[in-house]
Amino acid sequence: MGVGTTQLETAPEPKYWHLKTVLSEALDSEFSVGEILPNERDLAARFGVARATLRQALEQLELEGRLQRRRGVGTTVAPPRVGVAVDPARHTWPGATGDDWQPVDAVRTDRVPAAVARLLETAPGDVVHVVRRNRVSVGRPVAAELLYVPSEVLPGDAESTTGPAHAHAVLAELQTLELDGHDRTVELGSARAEDARLLDRLPGAPVLVVTTRYVSGGRTAAVAVSTYRADTCRLTFGESETEPLLAG
Repeated sequence: MGVGTTQLETAPEPKYWHLKTVLSEALDSEFSVGEILPNERDLAARFGVARATLRQALEQLELEGRLQRRRGVGTTVAPPRVGVAVDPARHTWPGATGDDWQPVDAVRTDRVPAAVARLLETAPGDVVHVVRRNRVSVGRPVAAELLYVPSEVLPGDAESTTGPAHAHAVLAELQTLELDGHDRTVELGSARAEDARLLDRLPGAPVLVVTTRYVSGGRTAAVAVSTYRADTCRLTFGESETEPLLAG
């Protein structure tokens, strides 16, 4: 398949964007998962574009999860995004049996993001437990979560614990509450520095942000903000079984 400079210049979209479409079609028809692409010089010559234009197209395909760049290997064709179930059939609290999130740590604070404070209906100065959790596959984190629980919601003695024990105590106390239900929203976001480090992404990389509000006793009892890698994860909803989080 050959595409000349003239065709790219007459396209209504930027040249790199049209080239990205052409490259994507080539990935589907000519390359297999894990195959190494030719070097930039050869690709630029094949498609009749400047290397700067080619790099823009390759960077966009990497952001979209079509390509992977590995040191010492080169640019390879990435496996398809793999489905990640975020809405299990049974409605349960975080930390319930079958939950594959790993609690890491927890802190108490009277400062939470304004959007979370609005959902929790907390007032300035109210103490909130913040539990950090990771979702892991094949030893690699694919999502990071901050779970916010107002201190007044918890019936037990989570106040007396610290560190990982604090995280487990908060999750255990949530199980003692009756869950009325929960709702979720999904939006595209940018990775914060800490989440980017955990997810092996650059700060500012596109991520999928899932915000879950848990309701108990007629009020919001907890809010979870989960950050998923946008390049490898395809979020699924409904009652389907959870698929492996990463392939390859």
